[in-house]
Amino acid sequence: MPARLFTIPSSHPSWSARLMLEHKGIPYKRVDLVAVISKPILRAAGFPGVTVPALRIDGKRVQGTGAIARELDRLVPDPPLFPAEAELRQRVEAAERWGDETLQPVPRRIVWNLLGRDRSGLRSYLEGARLGVPTSVAAATSAPIVAMAARFHRADDVTVHADLRALPGLIDHVDALIAAGVIGGDETNAADFQIATSVALLLTMDDLKPLIAGRPAENLARRIAPAFPGHAAPTLPADWLEPVIPAQ
Repeated sequence: MPARLFTIPSSHPSWSARLMLEHKGIPYKRVDLVAVISKPILRAAGFPGVTVPALRIDGKRVQGTGAIARELDRLVPDPPLFPAEAELRQRVEAAERWGDETLQPVPRRIVWNLLGRDRSGLRSYLEGARLGVPTSVAAATSAPIVAMAARFHRADDVTVHADLRALPGLIDHVDALIAAGVIGGDETNAADFQIATSVALLLTMDDLKPLIAGRPAENLARRIAPAFPGHAAPTLPADWLEPVIPAQ
C-alpha cells in the first residue's frame, strides 16, 4: 500500500498524520514542503486544498488529520483510531474536533508570531527536514516566508495576545479530557494524536513551558510525540505572559 505524505516541518497536524501512519504500521514516503510555497505545489499535485497534511494513498488524495484518520481506519482497521463503542467514539470524535478547530490554531499562531520577533530558533524547527537545501540555508533565508506565514495564519499581535489569555483554559480542557479517559488511555486514538502534537508544539517555546510543566497535558505530549522538534528561547512580551504563566 504505497503512501506519500506531504508535510511542512514542525507542522503539528503533519506530525499527527505521521504518527497515525506509524501507529498503523503503514510505510510512507514523506515529502517536506516550505510553508506558504507549499500551496501551489499541493494544487499541482492534484489536491483540492492547500493545507497539510496531505496524503496520497490507495489511489486517493486525502487532506486534513480528521479525513486521514478515517481513511486509515478504513484501509487498516487494526489498531483502530476510533473506539468501537458508540458513546466513547462520540466523545473521542468531539475531542478530536475540538483539538482541530479550537486548540490547533493557537500554537500555530503563537509560534509564527514568536518567530517573526526572533528567528534564531527557526533552524531547530527544521531538524530532520528534507527540503532539498541545507537547513542552515533555509533558516537564513526564511524572513519572507515567516512574514507571509504569519499573515496567512493571522498571527498578529492582537490575535496572539488573545490566544495567550485563552491558553490556560485550553490546557485545563486537555487535562480534563485525560481525567475523563477520552484521551491518554492505553489505546491511543485519533484525538490523542490530534491534541498531543499541539501541546508538543507549545512545549517547544520556553515562554509557555511553565504553564504546562508537570501536568497531564505535558505527559501526554511527551508520550505521544517525544521527538517533536523545535526550541524557542523566551521572546514574547513579558506583559502578555504575566497574567498567564504561573509565577516561578
